[in-house]
Amino acid sequence: MNDLPMIDPYSRKPWLARYPKGSPHEIDVAALGTIADLLATTAEAHRDAVAYSCNGERLTYGELLLKAHAVTRWLQDQGLVKGDRIALMMPNVMAFPVALFGVLSGGFIATCVNPQYTPRELANQLRDSDASALIVLDELGGVVREALQSVPIERVVVAGDGPLDAATPEHLDTWNLGTVSLSQVLELGGGRAIDPVSIAPSDTAFLQYTGGTTGVSKGAVLSHANINGNAEMMRLWFEPPLRERVKDGSIIMIAALPLYHIYALNCCCVLSVRMAAHCVLVRDPRRMDAFVDLLASTPFHIIWGVNTLYISLLNHPRLPTIDFSNVVFSVGGGAAMQAPIAEAWTRLTGIHVLEGYGMSETSPCVTLNRPDEAGFNGAVGYPLPSIEISLRDDDGLPVPFGQAGEVCIRAPTVMKEYWRKPKETAAAFTADGYLKSGDVAIMEPDGLMRIVDRKKDIIIVSGFNVYPNEVENVLAGHPAILEVAVVGVPDERTGERVVAYVVPRSGEIDIEELRGFARTMLTAYKVPKEFVAIDELPKTAVGKVLRRNLRDNADARKSDKKALA
Repeated sequence: MNDLPMIDPYSRKPWLARYPKGSPHEIDVAALGTIADLLATTAEAHRDAVAYSCNGERLTYGELLLKAHAVTRWLQDQGLVKGDRIALMMPNVMAFPVALFGVLSGGFIATCVNPQYTPRELANQLRDSDASALIVLDELGGVVREALQSVPIERVVVAGDGPLDAATPEHLDTWNLGTVSLSQVLELGGGRAIDPVSIAPSDTAFLQYTGGTTGVSKGAVLSHANINGNAEMMRLWFEPPLRERVKDGSIIMIAALPLYHIYALNCCCVLSVRMAAHCVLVRDPRRMDAFVDLLASTPFHIIWGVNTLYISLLNHPRLPTIDFSNVVFSVGGGAAMQAPIAEAWTRLTGIHVLEGYGMSETSPCVTLNRPDEAGFNGAVGYPLPSIEISLRDDDGLPVPFGQAGEVCIRAPTVMKEYWRKPKETAAAFTADGYLKSGDVAIMEPDGLMRIVDRKKDIIIVSGFNVYPNEVENVLAGHPAILEVAVVGVPDERTGERVVAYVVPRSGEIDIEELRGFARTMLTAYKVPKEFVAIDELPKTAVGKVLRRNLRDNADARKSDKKALA
């Protein structure tokens, strides 16, 4: 890599002048303590306030602390010590925060597992993290039994999706794994003090495995300071305007995104404790009727979503009947928000989508739009306090404002390393300590950043760059299209050609009309040369479209999926 110039234009941090009034420019993440400290402090000050609710069950902060410490005590009784890895494999059920804070309060390291994983995927993560225990939802017994044939784990705790004190499931002994129920753990560990353990803010709290949308999943090593610091950055951004509207009682947030993913893990699970908020857990937002019922009956103030979640809500016939007068923020992240979706959401609810940007390796939030500026601008906002950003070219040199470059991040919320992967860790950082995100963006002179696309997703047609996000944003505005994803595939003449996978709203799509629509909005080389009608786009658990699956699976365009050439 070439030597960096003496002056990086981004080192001036122009975004600081655009901060909301009263927002600090820097924060001391070490001074915030650990996540265990956070829970203890919040529980002491707000003991009787509701911390979490799920399917009608409520848990106060005082109860959360007691039950979390019961989990800690039981793990300590098993001979586990600070630094041991504990895997959590659950959707958004009440057992999740209890188990999570129990793990962190003992100085153990949590590694969150997607409950939709196959036995092979589960075994891979358990093996890579060298987990000593697994806390898992009871209905996943078949997956666990098969996975543990190749990765034996002696301590398996089984949780239900109902009340925490529910009796041991009758079928538990059929697991043949020496399992114990979470209710038993809470009984055995309850009422006894935990062994004192010295936990520093710099100690590892999570092995947060990346989504794997561009390759093999890796464990990002995140400390208590990383997560706690990022939660504080977001609190400073969100809480002042929230408190202006919510003067009495708790702030209520909707956690419809999976807590095992870094987005909801910090933005909902940890941030809610930092704000002493009431977090409403939604186990499965795909059960859209029940989800809409919940939104209609809950006077919530903030909802965290992704583009695909907002699409699903917008297409539910009863959404217009919901009273959104209490809502202060609708937040978008995880993947690019498409302007037609964001604008439709605002027309229907009166609330604009506040978009941000982040990744697992940054705990996660890096930028956010100002909470006091109305309207969707298609940008991901400004770097948060203590975060430095530099946009760089392929040689590692800063690009001017207004020019596309890779987003490079240096902050106290950036991971220490990839777990047991020194080569990958070295490749992820620049010589001057910036994390290379793999995302391409443009920053305006005032610090406002716009994501262009994933570096690996950029399509090169006859030497010209085509950004899938741009093409998708255009096609999403067509009334016949429900969802769309754009990828590049090899082409002998142009190097690559643009292919659009479209999910129709209903019936057939007039391909020539669609192509004509694209031509009015895009220059010729950006217009898809091929359209593929598909019933459903492949997505990660959080709703991010897996372009890699579409790009790599050539059969998807040739078999039962109807190609619209």
